[in-house]
Amino acid sequence: MTSPPAVTMAASDAGPVTVTPRDLHFDMAQAANRAWLGGDPVGTAVFNALSLTFPDGERLFMDAVRQHRHLLSGRLLDEARAFIAQEAIHSREHVGLNNLLDRRHYPVDAIEAEIRHRIAQTRDRGPMAMLLVTIALEHFTAMMADWFLKDPRLLAGAPADVARLWQWHAMEETEHKAVAYDVFLAATKDWTAADRLKARNRTMTIVTVMFVRNIAHYAARLLAADGVNPVVAHARVAWYLFGTPGLFRKSWGAYADWYKPDFHPWKHDNRVQLDIWRAAFPVATPEPRTA
Repeated sequence: MTSPPAVTMAASDAGPVTVTPRDLHFDMAQAANRAWLGGDPVGTAVFNALSLTFPDGERLFMDAVRQHRHLLSGRLLDEARAFIAQEAIHSREHVGLNNLLDRRHYPVDAIEAEIRHRIAQTRDRGPMAMLLVTIALEHFTAMMADWFLKDPRLLAGAPADVARLWQWHAMEETEHKAVAYDVFLAATKDWTAADRLKARNRTMTIVTVMFVRNIAHYAARLLAADGVNPVVAHARVAWYLFGTPGLFRKSWGAYADWYKPDFHPWKHDNRVQLDIWRAAFPVATPEPRTA
């Protein structure tokens, strides 16, 4: 598993972050093991639950940005295109990871059906609702990504390529963490600041309840399929999320920033950390052509 050196220096105001799709593929065969996260069935269930939400969720994010692309120009239009490309590759790789789950043993089909139903409900509410949900969930992924990149111990014991999949995903989520939000600002440029704040805060409150509850529920169902009493499974997942290691608990400081009137994703400037991880996942360059 890749482990960068500790980041001790403060990030400077280095200007915009370039969003770059990296068309990477990962050998995830070892994730077919039922407790691939270092033998920890609870952590494995939580990561698998997150992964199950990604393919359809990221398609929603792509479509939400795509439906507002006509309002964009210049750098933001380029970033929106790169965002869509990154999310498409993330979706593809997580489909591969999810397909390793034994669907005869785990209720994967039922969980995916629930995810698609919830996403269809969001789509039915129209492009702005899709974009609002996208920026809220992008804030969640950015918070979790920041922790994944700060503390590689979270993926200790995972097969090397599976750990790299999550680290690459976290790195690119960090890289593009402000794109959907900037699209939202462009799409609501005629709104008052108060209306914009009200809409995004209302959405975040709903998304928080649904996202946290659903991840906990899906993970507990996966764990129960391994023979854990359902009540115990829910308790163990809740402890993983809010106790130790505290996947959600450790992110609440950054979460609260969302509700500030002057919030922007890059107010939490972790570009120095991002650059260290970018070095671990360089962009491939084409082979030079010979005459």
